[in-house]
Order: sequence, then structure tokens, then C-alpha cells
Amino acid sequence: MTLQNPLFQDKVIIVTGASSGIGRACAIHLAHQGAKVVVNYASDEEGGQSALDEILSNGGAGILIKADVSKEHDVNAMFEETIQTYGRLDVLVSNAGLQKDAPFLEMSLEQWQKVIDVNLTGQFLCCRAAARQFVQQVENGSTNAHSELSVGKIILMSSVHDIIPWAGHVNYAASKGGIMMFMKSISQELAPYKIRVNSVSPGAIKTPINQEVWSDPDKYKSLMNLIPYKRIGTPQDVAKAVAWLASDDSDYVNGETLYIDGGMTLYPEFADNG
Repeated sequence: MTLQNPLFQDKVIIVTGASSGIGRACAIHLAHQGAKVVVNYASDEEGGQSALDEILSNGGAGILIKADVSKEHDVNAMFEETIQTYGRLDVLVSNAGLQKDAPFLEMSLEQWQKVIDVNLTGQFLCCRAAARQFVQQVENGSTNAHSELSVGKIILMSSVHDIIPWAGHVNYAASKGGIMMFMKSISQELAPYKIRVNSVSPGAIKTPINQEVWSDPDKYKSLMNLIPYKRIGTPQDVAKAVAWLASDDSDYVNGETLYIDGGMTLYPEFADNG
């Protein structure tokens, strides 16, 4: 692999939900910049293996680990395998998430619980494991605690729906709103340990989860009414932002949410004075 910009040479990064979409793009992009990437998947082994194969075929390094982020045992096992393989962890990209949509009056408890379990509890379990590992690395001397730079970075994947209400998707919107305050709270608590925590909130991104919209010309045209920049985002748009937050270039950025949305959060319906 010819590294364009080896920001992450010898760094170890876990990317959850890396079998498709944004997670896949993040894993491949970070590997291209020198990281040893743990490609996590929950059920799509073929997708996870495909992401890892692309990394390895281009000279990168990584391993594939199956883990359901909503299950504490799975998360702990994933971190243990990571440390056994690479000896340390430098960055967590806590990306895994899903949707189970239904009108509120028809939403089942199972639909609500599954989304909260993966999107919010999964963030808690992965971030806690990462933070514990970062602290342990300082205590055992494998990370320089006297450096001005952070000893570990956590990037949480949220959504513009952490601030934009979304009727028909209340479980998803609630989980993403929860991520915002969870991120801010742990960033405040972990800052004295020199652990940086931030979020990325994508808008409309061209991924398999919303293919029904971007592949239909009429639906795509309607979507553009919500995006002042007049294009749908790509997984690479998000991956590049994640890489910046994971790098030392953003070392004084902590507890922030970076919106990657082409202006979707600018209330475009008011562009002509409402």
C-alpha cells in the first residue's frame, strides 16, 4: 500500500459495524492511512470479510471480529482479541447502528428495544471498554502520559436526527439524541485522563440503508429540497471527517459534534424567508 498520508502509522483502531456503508468506508480509509484496523461485524460476515479483503489487498493490516455491540460479553471479547493481537488500542470508531422503523402508534417494544440496545447501549459498552483500555495503557506505561497529546480517541457515530425530529423513526431519533448527551457527558468525565471523545452526525449519505431514496429519481429530487448543498453525501465524506477527529490534528477538539450533512441542519425550508 502506498500511503498518501500515514497519519495512523502503527495505530490500532476498532471500527464497529464495518461490514457496510459508513463503517466500511471508515475502516478502509483509516487503513489506507496506516492504521491496523479491527473490522467488526455482527451478522454480515461476507460484508466484513469483503472490507478486510480490500484492506489487505492494498497492503494494509487488519483483522475481522464478530461481535454484537449490544452484548457485553461480545464487546469484551472483541477488545480482548484486539489487545491479544496488537497489544494496544489507540482509537475507537463506535459506528454500529441500525433502524427498525414504524409509526409510533404501531411500534412494538421489540422494535424500540432493539434500536436502543444497539444504537445507544452498544455505544456505552464499546466506549467504556475503550476508555478502560486507554487508562490501563497509561498505568502500565505503554502510553506516554506526559505527552501533550491525548492518550486515546473515541468517535461516536450519531446522525442529524440527534437534533432533527423524525416522525416514524422515534426509536432511531431517540437513540441518536441520547448519543449526543452521552458523548458530552463522558467527554467531560474522561478529559482529565487525556481521552478525547467526539461525535460525527451524518445527514443523507449514499449507503445501502437508504438506497430506496437515492436510487429513485423522484425521491432523490425531493431529498434535495432538504439539502442546501444539493447533493447526497458519500461514506467517504464521513470517513474523512472521522479520520480528522481520530488524528492529533484535532487534539484540542473534545466533546463536539461534527455535522456532515450538506447543510441539512440549516432549516432549508426557511431559505426564502419561510
